Formats: sequence, C-alpha cells, structure tokens
Amino acid sequence: MAASSQQLETTCCIVGGGPAGMVAGFLLARAGIKVIVLEKHKDFFRDFRGDTIHPSTLELMYELGLLNEFLMVPHQEYRQLSGRIGDFSVTVADFTHLSTHCKFIALMPQWDFLNFVAAHGKQCPEFTLLMKTEATDLIEEDGRIVGVRANSQSGEIAIRARLTIGADGRHSIIRQRAGFEVIDRGAPIDVLWMRLSREPDDSDQTLGRFREGKLMVTLNRDDYWQCAYIIAKGEFDNIKKRGLEQFRQDIVTVVPEFRDRVEELKDWEQVKLLSVAVDHLREWSRPGLLCIGDSAHAMSPIGGVGINLAIQDAVAAANIIAEPLLRGELFLEHLRAVHHRREFPTRAIQLFQVFAHKRFIGAALKTTAPLKKLPPPLALLHRFPYLRRFPAWFIGIGVRPEHVHTPDVHISPE
Repeated sequence: MAASSQQLETTCCIVGGGPAGMVAGFLLARAGIKVIVLEKHKDFFRDFRGDTIHPSTLELMYELGLLNEFLMVPHQEYRQLSGRIGDFSVTVADFTHLSTHCKFIALMPQWDFLNFVAAHGKQCPEFTLLMKTEATDLIEEDGRIVGVRANSQSGEIAIRARLTIGADGRHSIIRQRAGFEVIDRGAPIDVLWMRLSREPDDSDQTLGRFREGKLMVTLNRDDYWQCAYIIAKGEFDNIKKRGLEQFRQDIVTVVPEFRDRVEELKDWEQVKLLSVAVDHLREWSRPGLLCIGDSAHAMSPIGGVGINLAIQDAVAAANIIAEPLLRGELFLEHLRAVHHRREFPTRAIQLFQVFAHKRFIGAALKTTAPLKKLPPPLALLHRFPYLRRFPAWFIGIGVRPEHVHTPDVHISPE
C-alpha cells in the first residue's frame, strides 16, 4: 500500500460522528483523553435520521450540567405516545410518571443534537473533529489494531491510536475490516420516509396509525410531518411499479386528513427507503478496537430506541475505558467489559423488536378486513391507564440505563 501523505497520532480514534461516536468523543475528551472523531460527511445534515431524544438521554444531559442549555434547542415535547388503530384511539405510553427530570420524549433533528454535542466537545482541547474524512481501513500490527487509514480532502491520512472505536453505523467499514461475525436476527419490514406539510389546525400528536393492512407513523416536526410508512421487506419495487398516484391513495387510506397534501409527493426521490435490519456482533472487540452503537448492533426503528441505545453504549464505554486509557493500561478485558455490560439491554430490546415485527406488525400488514375491536394488548392499555407506565419505562429509560461517571478535568476544583 502506498505511504500515507499525512500521519496523525492520538489516544483514541473514533470512526463515525453519529450519536454514539460524538457522545463517546465528548465524554473521553472531557475526561482529559486526546480524541479524534472522523465524520465522512461535510456536515451532520441527513434527513430522516432518528430524531427522538428519550428521557434516558435527557437525564444524561442533566448529569452533564447541560440540560437547560440543551432544551433551548428547538424541539417538541411528548408526554404520551398514542395510536389510531382503525377507528379506535389508544394511548400506548405515558411518560409523566418516570423518575427522571424530563418526563417526555423530545423530538429534535439529529443534526441539531450532534451539533450541540460537537460544540461542547470542541471546548475541550483534547477533542478534534475531522469532517469529510472517511475511514477506509484498519492499521494492524502484531494482531493489534493501532489505528485507521482514511481519505480526507487533503489526501490519505493514517491515524495511529491506542484505541480505535467503530461507531460508523450499520454499514460499518470498521466491523467489515475487522472481520467481526454478524448475527442477523431478521427483520420482515422496511420503512419509507417522507415529509408532508403540517397545517396550523392539524393535531399536534405524534401517532402510529393502522388501517386495513397499512401502517404509518406521523411525527410532528412543527411545520411539517415526518412520516414513516411501514412496508413488507423488499416490497418497495412493487410499490413503485403500481405508481406514485396509488401510493398517495394508500397514504390517504391510513391518514385521511392528508388528502389535501399528498400531491406534495411529486416523485420517488422524495421517498427514502430505510432497509430495516436487526443484528449484532458476536464479539464487539479485538485488541485495540471496540465497536459501539449500530456498528455493534443494528436496531429496528420500532420504539425509536436506536439513537438512545447507542448513546447508552457510549456512556458505558467511556465509564469503563477512560481511566485505563489515561494510565496507558487499556487491555482487551476492558473492551470486553463494555460488551458484557451492554449485551443484555441490546438483546432484550432486539428480542422485543423481533417479537413485535412477527406478532404485531407483520400480522397487521397482512390484515385486509376492518378491525372491529382493539387487539388484546392495546385493549388492556386502553382500559387500564396504569399499564401505560410500563411501555413508557421500556421505551423512555430502558434496560440498564447508564449514568455519567467520567470526570470533567476542565473544571477547576474549588
């Protein structure tokens, strides 16, 4: 391989400037560890990314002393999640009883979240963010990962690091180059993302809507609706063959109030396909290398928990590896400890998602007759409001929530 035009050295190189990578980079730099974060795009603006900030993440912002500032970023707050199943309305989750400072889900564009975390990371002299820099390969010596090769605007660079963290998403180049074994749990659905305008007299609720084999989630983004239309996996080509007009009518069937605006969809370029995957690595680490977030476990959009699970991974990783990294005594056992701590919550959520795919969503997409009554689980939630606290806890806080234990070395002791 040709020699690199530029050589950099750091303590930790993080590949991927998404939620997991950015939060991990900020926490490690805040603890005094030299970090370089690589982001292949020129900015964080990517439409139809996960935009839900759950109470567990908001609690982390409180622990970091950033909550008040964070809540000044434009967002919407939802204290309940509701659905419309045929002609029935049901509240699925009630967050107002959670033992957190914020008893709501915040809807915020992911680029705003990432810009917020990056801005605070840059206040630490140990933090470096390289945009338009795409990792292409790992650097390995004597069976240990000692950095990455990347392409930047100025050419190829080699970044040597004591630890490399792969946080570059479900299509991770890092986990590919490392040769990690991927366990695919299967996902029978895909999602079509689009946006439609929101009128002043529209409801302000975020809703999941189901009617006669069609399922759509509408997220209130103030001046527009971000819409997720659920389809059977691999069905998008058939939908396109039936034509855009038929697709518009399918939307109207499930959301009649969109009848006056589906014409805003002028071509298929406005409809983005998310190929849903649910998988996880058998091992998350090798000597000198750790994967977190979607790089370690791709999640379904069910429950909107992916971004928050990735952030929990980042917090756990920082808590476990910060001190050994500072001492220069980081070993494989520390990286395996991150996997061990985060494996149970990951598996629990994935089991729930696979169950929901097969027993509820998959079955719903095959249903063509109008529903005459609510399915039993939703009927229970409708009849007994107290039960809505359980899905609120599972979605909003989750299994084994993490808390910030890394120090902020930039605060002078009093």
